[in-house]
Amino acid sequence: MASKSRAIEFIIDGKKRVFDIDDPKLPDWVDDNDITAGGYPYKKRMDKDDYEQQLEALQIQIVNMHTHMQNTGKRMIAVFEGRDAAGKGGSISVLHEFLNPRTARNVALPKPSDVERGQWYYQRYIEHFPTTGELVSFDRSWYNRGGVEPVMGFCTPEQHRAFLHDTPEFEKMIVEEGIVFFKFWLNIGLETQLKRFHDRRHSKLKYWKLSDMDIIGMRKWDDYTAARNTMISATHSPHAPWTVIRMNDKRRGRLEVLRHILLNMDYEGKDRDAIGSPDPKIIGTGPDALD
Repeated sequence: MASKSRAIEFIIDGKKRVFDIDDPKLPDWVDDNDITAGGYPYKKRMDKDDYEQQLEALQIQIVNMHTHMQNTGKRMIAVFEGRDAAGKGGSISVLHEFLNPRTARNVALPKPSDVERGQWYYQRYIEHFPTTGELVSFDRSWYNRGGVEPVMGFCTPEQHRAFLHDTPEFEKMIVEEGIVFFKFWLNIGLETQLKRFHDRRHSKLKYWKLSDMDIIGMRKWDDYTAARNTMISATHSPHAPWTVIRMNDKRRGRLEVLRHILLNMDYEGKDRDAIGSPDPKIIGTGPDALD
């Protein structure tokens, strides 16, 4: 029995393009545009040596910042959101790489249990919030209800509307509690996502990272775009702004994540020269920063 084709048609610049995740050969229209997709401002990835040099300098500052947090009891939450394969895991990895795991945790929750589905929606996330001196990152968060759930039909329209209404107030409580709060939306272009999916599908080490949900999601690019735009417009606020980082080049994007955190934290031993300045071509704030 012949296997079912998973080829998908896209219309790009008025031309029909076909992508088959199972074909070992990556189409030229994807391979030629994975960096520049979506109007990304650079044509090549950042030089690896330059990246590693800047990354080390920023990670030294991150360690200093985290030490200060432990000494002063400061608490931090950093939420990482974005499309599948946007670079959330890698960004979180460089943030945590040299931090004390006893006081720096990443949270990546599975789908809710029957008990959790009967609770207040935010409840299972609150259980993982930081205590004194802790840094907690979320690899996806309560914002599942702003993107994945409405697109895939996992919540009702009423639940989605309630989420968009309630979340700014929920996050206001987080900030008023004294927790330092960051929200990152990691943005990528269509061809970027397709290439990363293709790489996973044909890698003996990373094939497990490509899920059936990812395959279904490839066909819903426009739906996810609409949900993203609605979500960020509704939940971007002065007390909990969205920081948008363009991640077609993971190296540049990861540096901007660390740099943004450091620039917005006061801590002993802060070296502004080592931190550097943000790249306005890569990082922005709120709906206006989306492609």
